[in-house]
Amino acid sequence: MTSDVFRVALTGGIASGKSTVADMFGELGAVLIDTDIIAREVVQPGTRGLQDIVDTFGPGLLDADGMLDRPAMRRLVFADDARRKQLEAILHPNIRQEADRQMQTRGGPYQIVIVPLLVESPLKDLVDRIVVVDCSEEIQLERLLARDSGTNDQARRMIAAQASREERLALADDVIENDEDIDNTRGQVAILHARYLSLASAI
Repeated sequence: MTSDVFRVALTGGIASGKSTVADMFGELGAVLIDTDIIAREVVQPGTRGLQDIVDTFGPGLLDADGMLDRPAMRRLVFADDARRKQLEAILHPNIRQEADRQMQTRGGPYQIVIVPLLVESPLKDLVDRIVVVDCSEEIQLERLLARDSGTNDQARRMIAAQASREERLALADDVIENDEDIDNTRGQVAILHARYLSLASAI
């Protein structure tokens, strides 16, 4: 796309290390626009997004404070593809609108737009380049179980509900291998940071 700010979409499978990599880019000076954070903001109490979720799935998905019960929501949608698509139809337009607003107003030497479900998202059409954080499915599963304390079966369903590793890599302009130690990952980020600054200067 043509823009006065160079934008890179950062994506990867669940528990691949996207947040860690994004933070590394942020430490080097990139502006971070995180659609996971935006996704939480658009379902805060009082928002249209939360009301649409309650209207579609019922009030049982609210906790005692009137907040979205995210673990309950996750269990529901990852067990049922039709439900997951219903949720995405509610969330995605709201997320895109806010992400676009931030992209237009936040500036920076370049922007990293963190989009976990990029394969399925129209946001891929709003960026200049795509970087995929990649790791083996075995490591992905291990990290997911450690992070969420779910069952092996639940974790595998969550991985299977997303685009495949092959689909993500097919979109990639750049790949960060995140199977090894943190210093190895940091070195890859530093190389890409220099490349993105160079590409941004050419706009």
